[in-house]
Amino acid sequence: MSEQNPVSRGDAWLAALASNAPRLPGYPPSIQIADIEWSGRAARLIAVVPDAASPLPRARHGEVGLLEGWALARAVHEVIDADRDAPVKRVIIAIVDTPSQAYGRREEAFGIHQALAGAASAYATARLQGHPVIALLVGKAMSGAFLAHGYQANRILALDDAGVQVHAMGKEAAARITLRSVEDLEAFAATVPPMAYDLGNYASLGLLWRTIAVQDAAAPTTEDRATILRHLQEALADIDADPHRDLSGRFNGENRSATRRARELLRAQWQD
Repeated sequence: MSEQNPVSRGDAWLAALASNAPRLPGYPPSIQIADIEWSGRAARLIAVVPDAASPLPRARHGEVGLLEGWALARAVHEVIDADRDAPVKRVIIAIVDTPSQAYGRREEAFGIHQALAGAASAYATARLQGHPVIALLVGKAMSGAFLAHGYQANRILALDDAGVQVHAMGKEAAARITLRSVEDLEAFAATVPPMAYDLGNYASLGLLWRTIAVQDAAAPTTEDRATILRHLQEALADIDADPHRDLSGRFNGENRSATRRARELLRAQWQD
């Protein structure tokens, strides 16, 4: 995997942002990590990429499976442990291009739920301990894979491109489980924002901090790299200026009024 021969969007963007920084050894090929110095701040870039030779067939196309979940948790906890006493915590940037979690009997038997929970917990722990965590969506951000890798970020950014999609389930899988056609689901999603896959509807839920236009979402140019680094810097400044450093800003989306009302009622009941 290299800048010259990227195997996925995630790999291409990691190569672009990491420049000549080496990949960290000792991880599965599906977990690519680079430590960089960026605007005077140390940062760890993490991407999940396809591994056609994975010993687990269900995790060969960029899915987050058993190996990936535990490796993500390890990569994040390494940063937490190394910076435990540091006055300025390292930035963690999750580059997200994940079609799904890995579905399979072996995954279920060996506890994929624990592996993915370990990854999500690691990101949340990093955020709660003062590490600025930023997710950059460059491809699909689907299902449990996104929950494990990126969803716990302080700020979520996304490329403004049709190839960037966010949902709990892929269209084909959702069609099978609901006994509908893909066309029926697309028509339904047109009027129900949480069912949609596009970034516009996702942003209306308050979960997306910013969308970013680039020249080539699949093969970033030098100008694209500069653009993304600038937006990442602005996201970092926004996190550093946030006195709460939590995820409460996600409740402010235009299509989150029911969520806000439900939380108000729950707070009132608990106080009573």
